[in-house]
Amino acid sequence: MKKGEIREGIIKKAEFPNKGMVETEEGEKVIVKNGIPGQRVRFRVQKKRKGKCEGQILELLEKSPLEQAEAACVHFGACGGCTYQNLAYPQQLHLKEEQIKELLTGAVIADGSGWFEGIKASPVQFEYRNKMEFSFGDAYKDGPLALGMHKRGSFYDIVTVDQCRITDDDYNRILKETLDYFSREEVSYFKKNSHIGYLRHLLVRKAAKTGEILVGLVTTTQSCGRKEEAVLLDGFRDLLLGLKLQGKIAGIVHIKNDRVADAVINEGTQTLYGKDYIHEELLGLRFKISVFSFFQTNSLGAEVLYETVRDYIGSTQSGADGVVYDLYSGTGTIAQMMAPAARRVIGVEIVEEAVLAARENARRNGLNNCTFLA
Repeated sequence: MKKGEIREGIIKKAEFPNKGMVETEEGEKVIVKNGIPGQRVRFRVQKKRKGKCEGQILELLEKSPLEQAEAACVHFGACGGCTYQNLAYPQQLHLKEEQIKELLTGAVIADGSGWFEGIKASPVQFEYRNKMEFSFGDAYKDGPLALGMHKRGSFYDIVTVDQCRITDDDYNRILKETLDYFSREEVSYFKKNSHIGYLRHLLVRKAAKTGEILVGLVTTTQSCGRKEEAVLLDGFRDLLLGLKLQGKIAGIVHIKNDRVADAVINEGTQTLYGKDYIHEELLGLRFKISVFSFFQTNSLGAEVLYETVRDYIGSTQSGADGVVYDLYSGTGTIAQMMAPAARRVIGVEIVEEAVLAARENARRNGLNNCTFLA
């Protein structure tokens, strides 16, 4: 098999992270992305090094027996955001379960007896995301303005995902109206090659329990076009506040970023409306989340995760060893979840802003056995 050749084969298994192992009729093996076990695909060999081959799927020749007739989301396949939506949820769980077992097999005790206790499902399959980071761009070279996710396998093209299924309708409404607004105003997006343009990202966070919404618009400091920036941003703010949403907008912020890297980097934040944070509730505790805070993106799934960990710890408040260390603790979410089951909890984090937020969250929740260190 040589680089550049086009071959066919069947995906035998999917490994983490998102690697499909294709086997040809000649018995040769190639790693491809975005494949499902059982699919017959046509692929191009992209790399061959030390006997290992990597390829890119060009065409799906036969569906896998595992696949549903149609994916749940109309954007699936074009959008690079989701991988397994063409599988029924129990099948998705099984696939991930097998990947986890393969990853951890080498790390368990020699006999390995009873080490794997199964996988826990999310309480909800759709509309679970509490944070989305959308990119401005175009769907094809020199095409009209687009806002959404990167096209699968593409660094440049953007798919406008205004019917996304992993978010609720508030996200889709905010995305669509934002795109329409800046399209009407003929505002340019930041081009990765020339480094010229204004619009970069749209961040949306929505708390599952409180319904509070935080919107962040990320732009460069370059010219925004025919209107003054202050007028343009006021119009954007008023547009959002006029939308009929299920939740309630708690804050709108403008974030400046002139870095070349295609990442959201804060080089200055201006609050256009309300506050620059929202509150979320998990297992009876309340957390303050800024636009940049790390927080589990599935709030209801996070409750299952944290409750499971807390059950393992049990009640150790009276024991000499009843200390829990939360390393890389962020804003202290896990630490505070463990506080009721421990004598003392110590969180360690390098970002001082997150440490301050963790202390404030613990104080608000009445937890006096938590210490957070920068």
